[in-house]
Amino acid sequence: MNAPAARVLPKPDRAMPPPADNPLLDYLGIRLASVGDGRCAFELDVEPRHLNRQGSVQGGVIATLLDAACGYAGLPTGPDGALGHAVTVMLAISYLSKASAGRLRATATVSRAGKSLYFASAELATDAGVLVATAQGTFKRSRILPES
Repeated sequence: MNAPAARVLPKPDRAMPPPADNPLLDYLGIRLASVGDGRCAFELDVEPRHLNRQGSVQGGVIATLLDAACGYAGLPTGPDGALGHAVTVMLAISYLSKASAGRLRATATVSRAGKSLYFASAELATDAGVLVATAQGTFKRSRILPES
């Protein structure tokens, strides 16, 4: 089985980050706002499709935002700017308050990194600064296999 090709990142002086190169994030409307140097941010403009029966953002959408932010924060970049890959080993989420409209922003930071494992934490907040959820996770970098 072939691994997907690595995503090439722009030079750090470019204003726009690259696309997330993730079909699920694209489908949900989650945008990569920034990535690099052990940090990452994703944004989502809340739409009715993101809400649960109580009218607040579904927990799975919140988990996806936090997981993506933590995971992307620790991805290595190669000398050519290619963004690596990783898988989630563990993710713990604390849901703190509701959100039902506006823009959400997940920001993550790598707290410690080894050769293949790294640890990251993230916060999800509304555009008004209300903390919605936090997460801590462990991630394992995966090697990109050459195409056959």
